[in-house]
Amino acid sequence: MHLRKSKKIFIYFFLFFLIGSINNKSLNNIELAKIKFVNISGLDEFENSSLLKQIKNQNLDNIFFIKKNKLKKIFDKNTLIENYNIFKVYPYGLNIEIIKTTFLAKINVGGQIYLIGTNGKLTKNYTGSNSLPFIFGKPDINEFLELKKIIDQSQFSFSQIKNLYFFSSKRWDLEIQDNFLIKLPNNHIKDSLNYAYEFLNNNKEIKFKTIDIRVKDQIILNE
Repeated sequence: MHLRKSKKIFIYFFLFFLIGSINNKSLNNIELAKIKFVNISGLDEFENSSLLKQIKNQNLDNIFFIKKNKLKKIFDKNTLIENYNIFKVYPYGLNIEIIKTTFLAKINVGGQIYLIGTNGKLTKNYTGSNSLPFIFGKPDINEFLELKKIIDQSQFSFSQIKNLYFFSSKRWDLEIQDNFLIKLPNNHIKDSLNYAYEFLNNNKEIKFKTIDIRVKDQIILNE
């Protein structure tokens, strides 16, 4: 999170003007005005409205003494948020820019379908997410994100993947949109993927259902 720092000169000027305009008696009774508006961008209308309601329920202090932890807890719990920026609008407001997470895949957890975001968090299934690959098995989310990173660094595209299968041995199989399965090794995954990619490009006439690259520099085809 990036919370824009208050301009000290403005604050000092404001306090000097305030204190210089009242006597000691009225100073004891003064109450600085609380935040009057919060603008949120980056989510859809319903998501923005829901987040705004949570923020308003915090009864935020005035803009000079806002407690950052109150907002941080709200944003950290929101599975849709990848990152955010908060800008103070003097003297009574906040502008909040949300960077929404990107959904990568679907997974079944406890009988409920969730979407895995690039932020590593799980969100209950959204309508219109049918194009995302499905993960079978019970990997740690970080294990999936690490595999996604390796695939992105290889010559394959993650968009080519239809389904992913995770095994207790920590090994993965990838089902490609062209309806064949790639059996991955536990190690040297990037090199093995690139080796398989080159092989497939040079042997497009070969028909098969499975390509096994679990042994380094070796390809086994199952027709």
